Amino acid sequence: MDFGPGSKKNKNKKIANQSILVCCKLFISESRNLAALDAIERAARLDTETVIVNKFEDRIYNRARYTLVSYVVHDSTGTAIYSPLRQTIIAMADAAYGAINLETHSGAHPRLGVVDDIVFHPLARASLDEAAWLAKAVAADIGSRFQVPVFLYAAAHPTGKPLDTIRRELGYYRPNSMGNQWAGWTMPEILPERPNEGPIQVSPARGIAMIGARPWVALYNIPIMSTDVAATRRIARMVSARGGGLPTVQTLGLVHGEDSTEIACMLLEPNQVGADRVQNRVEKLAAEEGLDVEKGYFTDFSPEMIVEKYMNLINATANAD
Repeated sequence: MDFGPGSKKNKNKKIANQSILVCCKLFISESRNLAALDAIERAARLDTETVIVNKFEDRIYNRARYTLVSYVVHDSTGTAIYSPLRQTIIAMADAAYGAINLETHSGAHPRLGVVDDIVFHPLARASLDEAAWLAKAVAADIGSRFQVPVFLYAAAHPTGKPLDTIRRELGYYRPNSMGNQWAGWTMPEILPERPNEGPIQVSPARGIAMIGARPWVALYNIPIMSTDVAATRRIARMVSARGGGLPTVQTLGLVHGEDSTEIACMLLEPNQVGADRVQNRVEKLAAEEGLDVEKGYFTDFSPEMIVEKYMNLINATANAD
């Protein structure tokens, strides 16, 4: 009887696990070096049980994001013990660190590391605990294997510390170059605070990694047809929860091309405060500044669409076998 990797038994096991899915969003500080991105994507394809369901890249920001999905396996006690995502993310990180040097990086979007942010979201019947387990496992791997300091956040952090709080403490939101750009490595090589994983000393070529787990977050960008980044940042702050605007909304006003700026929005509870409400608030505030606003856009699919795309791709692969 055949119990090999392509056997019917293993395929049935995989299908049984497909209702316990975790989505990973992997943010890389590079979008202009096509050879680097190609190396990262080749690493992702080594395991066919992890699927890239979306890729978003922005050359002005010099930033790319991969959305990946796979399943989680449990032991007889119901404890999560394995996910193909873990090995895939480490392989992609390995490729990224081998191909990208943060010291020569520049872009309009802030960043603290080559592998800047990794966030895990539960999908289908998966729980936040499973996403947090995977986040902590990947953090331990990156900290030890690549000697990169890792800061955990949200459900992966012992006290649930928010991502924006950690970033603020590390100077993430302060441009460090001319023209509202971020370039090179300007922080001390010895961190003021010990990370959750990895060394306290930073490699300027690799930087720091943020790794977290949380319920689904929608990413929505709104173009402002003005080069006045100060005005865009005023609007962004008034829209954000931190600035007294909409609850559960985080914003960032950024340069985005020669004739526009952009408000990058993180909707922490998109079912409560959605994109339409954010768009309306931005348009109202921009009108008061005499600025035109374009319709915003999501940078990723909805959770339901991601599950559907994953299932279609997995089934197509299984049928091809």
